This record gives sequence, C-alpha cells and structure tokens, in this order.
Amino acid sequence: MVYVTFLICFLAAVAVTPLVRKLAIRIGATDLPNARKVHKKIMPRMGGLAIYLAFIIGMLIMWPDSSFTLPLIIGSVIIIITGVLDDMYSLSPKVKIVAHFFAALVIVNSGISVTFINLPFNGVLHLYWLSIPLTLLWIMGITNAINLIDGLDGLAVGVSSIVLLTIAGLSLTEGNFFVFTVSAILLGSTLGFLPYNFHPAKIFMGDTGSYFLGYIISVLALLGFKNVTLFSLVVPIILLAVPISDTLFAIIRRLVNRKPLTAPDKSHLHHCLLRYGFTQSQTVVLIYGMSAMFALAAILFSTSTLLGSLLIIVSVMLVIELVVEGVGLVSANYKPLLNTYKRLLSMAKVK
Repeated sequence: MVYVTFLICFLAAVAVTPLVRKLAIRIGATDLPNARKVHKKIMPRMGGLAIYLAFIIGMLIMWPDSSFTLPLIIGSVIIIITGVLDDMYSLSPKVKIVAHFFAALVIVNSGISVTFINLPFNGVLHLYWLSIPLTLLWIMGITNAINLIDGLDGLAVGVSSIVLLTIAGLSLTEGNFFVFTVSAILLGSTLGFLPYNFHPAKIFMGDTGSYFLGYIISVLALLGFKNVTLFSLVVPIILLAVPISDTLFAIIRRLVNRKPLTAPDKSHLHHCLLRYGFTQSQTVVLIYGMSAMFALAAILFSTSTLLGSLLIIVSVMLVIELVVEGVGLVSANYKPLLNTYKRLLSMAKVK
C-alpha cells in the first residue's frame, strides 16, 4: 500500500504543480531577479504548495498509526501558511522565526525530543533541561538550512529527495514503519515536482517548499534513528551534511565579515561552484553527488563498528573542510589545510 501511495503522490504532484504555477502568477507570488539571484526573469514561486498538497493526499490515504501523525500535520500547516505568506509578501525574518518556533513546539509537545546522546565506549550524555532547547534548535535549524541551499533550479528539492530516500531505506531496515511511510509519501511528492523545477525551471518551490521540506526532514531525522547505538545524532548530521555545512559556514562567514546573520549574500556553495565556471545544471548535479556520498557515509556509519564510525566521521569532516577551502566558502584566503599541505610539499622537495 505504501508503494501505491508513493505513486499516487508522484502523480498528484505532477498534476497539481501546473495549477499551483497559475495560482502563483495570479496572486503575485513571484520571484524577481536581482544581483544576488541567478535567474534572469520573473519566476512564479510557491511551488512547495504542490508538494504539500500531494503529501497531504498521501497522508490521508495512509494515515500512519502513530501519535505523531496529527502533530506533524498541524506543525506543517503552520509552516505552509508562513511559507505562502512569505512567498506573497516577503515576511520579516523575525516573523518567520516565531512561526518556525511554534511549529517546532508542536512537535516537542507531542513527545519528540533528544533526551540523551550516545557517546563512544558505552557512554551516555543525558541532556536533562537542554533536551527541549536542543530539539527546538534542531528542527528550526534544519528547516532553515534547506531554505538556504534553495538557490538553483532543482537543487533543494533534489537534495531533499536524496535525504528522504536514505531515511526511507534506513527506517525500513530498522522496522520504523511510521518514518518509512512519511518519507515515502514525501519522496513521491518531491519527485513529482522535480521535473518542473529542474533547470530550466518552470516554477520555484519558494519558501513554502523549502521550509516545509526542511521541517518534515528534521522531524523524520529525529524519529528515524532510534536504534543507532553510536553517536545518536551523528547519522542525520552526516546525512544532512550539505545543508548543515553550508548554513554553518554562512554563519561563520557573516560573523567574520561582521554582517547580520540574516543578511543574504552570494557566497553559498552553489554560488562558489558557479564562479568556478560550472553551469547551473553541472553545479546541481555535483551537489547531488556530494549529497549521495554523504548519504552513503550515513548508511555505512549506521552499520559500522566503533572504529569504523570514527573513521567515517574523520573522513566526512576532512571532505567538508577540503570542499570549504577549495571553493572559498568562508573566504578566498581561508585555506589552512591546503596551505599546510603546500608547505609540507615544498619542504619535501627541498629535502
């Protein structure tokens, strides 16, 4: 039944997206080109509404037997309303943060929270009063991280699809039917929307879509890895390495340059790759490849021994740092590892 619902959601997204496109144009939910953005003409946005409608159809068909189903839908309604209003009227960052907080609070109130973190060598770090703040921060952080990578045609929805496919696969192996069902429903919805969003895009998913995908993925990541015994939150962190690292280094970049954290810039990962000479499609496919690599690392991590897990963590951190330095994600001069390698290479040649 899940696989039939997946197909229904896919077809629903394919059918609904053109209607949402017409609606977006009619109500003025459009994205104007500017110096920071890549597109050169006025584009309809709010395409995430099509993803959401297809998702709701799937949820109504399946209605997973879980106490988390209704809170997830209620929270997603808050996110969708906020996203639609933002795509129409460009809400202030403060208004969006408040809305995201209440949507996250709905989830926490349903009983979902990070109460402890597993550590190596059978250690457990109990979070106590930090549990709720950390859970809220996780949900709000991932919700906004997906939004920050939504800068090229098909980028955020494609990366989200890779993440959802991985979550669905891992949850199926762990017997987590709720997470598998919701992941499959949302995956069908995103894949049905992707043909309209890939370059050259006919519609953007807008903040409606990026916030919605980030919100659902953040919750599924919390629920999907209960049986992982090592470094409990590390699996979803590795899986979401692309949006998380892009967001983290955007914060660092703005702090270094003494700019407001909410100030937009043109130095995200996709911007940097475009400056290297890659086309839009090449950049998107390249980031898809990075996401797939991190997804594979998350799968291996979830089944590895302690030593294997440590090696995977070190490897992932090294890859991220090399990418950051190579493309200039912090700044053109930030290259500590690459500069150290060059110095060692020079010393070896002298000898």
